[in-house]
Amino acid sequence: MTDYMKRMTDRYPALESVRGQVGEAFEILRTSYENGGKLLVCGNGGSASDSEHIVGELMKGFYRQRPLPDAEKEAIGEIGTFLQGALPAIALTGHPALSTAFLNDVKADMTFAQQVYGYGKAGDVLIALSTSGNSANVLHAVTVAKARNLAVIGLTGRDGGRLREICDVCITVPAWVTADIQEYHLPVYHTLCAMLEEYFFPECEAERTGTD
Repeated sequence: MTDYMKRMTDRYPALESVRGQVGEAFEILRTSYENGGKLLVCGNGGSASDSEHIVGELMKGFYRQRPLPDAEKEAIGEIGTFLQGALPAIALTGHPALSTAFLNDVKADMTFAQQVYGYGKAGDVLIALSTSGNSANVLHAVTVAKARNLAVIGLTGRDGGRLREICDVCITVPAWVTADIQEYHLPVYHTLCAMLEEYFFPECEAERTGTD
């Protein structure tokens, strides 16, 4: 088995300080997926791009190709050969018609919260990204998530801000400059995605990482 956590801390030694939180976040996500849950992700600016990036790694092959089981290929037909196993995830940043309509008609900082209300169900997980931990629209999304019995994983930096106080697990990377925080978020969520992929698709051959 590949030790993706060790790979993360070997390449980014400062992230040793969040190793425990990354492990807790993995367990939350694993439990949700095992019970038929899905992941929602939100953030602003660069963190919006990170939200889309996370979804991209979960909804298709990351280190592994994830071919469908033969029975599913047969049921789907010829195109089943081209599909890959997916871990359901939705970036709340990727619905411009909905978000701009809500922004214009209702309230700008409630667009993520509205989507959590619409998509989220008990047992799902929200990953909330905010480099400061104080982004109002992200905090509102967390409030709704907790009310609807979603687990919440925070990804932040600095002192964690308000986000640190209201998440089930808050991964607060050791940086204060926004760009530096975002640079640390990348290996954190890549590690989570790799660990989930290895857990749910163990039969698929993995691309070598140098840690086998």
